[in-house]
Amino acid sequence: MKRLFAALLAAACALPAMARDDRPGVFDYYVMSLSWSPEYCAGRGGGDPAQCATGRQLGFVLHGLWPQFERGYPESCGRSRISNSLRDQYESLYPSPKLLFHEWNKHGSCSGLAPQDYLALSAKLRDSLKVPAAFARPQQPVRVTPGQFEAEFHKANAWLARDSVLPVCGSGGRFLREARVCFSKDGKSRSLLARSHRLLAEELRPIELPHEERSISVLMLGQAVASIRAPHQARLKRQ
Repeated sequence: MKRLFAALLAAACALPAMARDDRPGVFDYYVMSLSWSPEYCAGRGGGDPAQCATGRQLGFVLHGLWPQFERGYPESCGRSRISNSLRDQYESLYPSPKLLFHEWNKHGSCSGLAPQDYLALSAKLRDSLKVPAAFARPQQPVRVTPGQFEAEFHKANAWLARDSVLPVCGSGGRFLREARVCFSKDGKSRSLLARSHRLLAEELRPIELPHEERSISVLMLGQAVASIRAPHQARLKRQ
């Protein structure tokens, strides 16, 4: 079941690149990816002081706004660059400056928008989405199914389309890596998953959110947590 669900996630959101059309502005919809920062910092991002320095304690952060095809996605569609003044204007949009440049070069250049307009749209969509209180800074463990995860976002954002929010997990399906939210090209909420995929997701075992202050990973999919890694333990392990 886990392998099947992972395959469905890949088909539904992280769609494989097929015969791509990498012309700017030629795509079907956007996916906004919100990374769960503690999971990123527990792994490959641990050496990034801009996002993972002691005391930062970031939660959901903007990973990117990605043009998508119904099957596949474009990437690296142009050579225009972000100016230093524009970088300074949007320095708080992403958790680190290097991510801003990367996201524009790989994804934003395919939007058909000028850098200023793409960053403005990214900021608008990010700011329009309210993170549910239960997932912002959880004080106690919370167990929810993927369907309940989406339902919490709907309670906090009544304008979201049905099946428009998807939790994506890493670490073998145990830890939340990001939440993905689907938008049309004009910035309106749209569905992400087919109903058959949603029904499969409802059959999975619960997601678990340990306490943010004590846990490196806030969202888990599967059995109860056997042990909770503290931030300082993760740093020692990486040394």
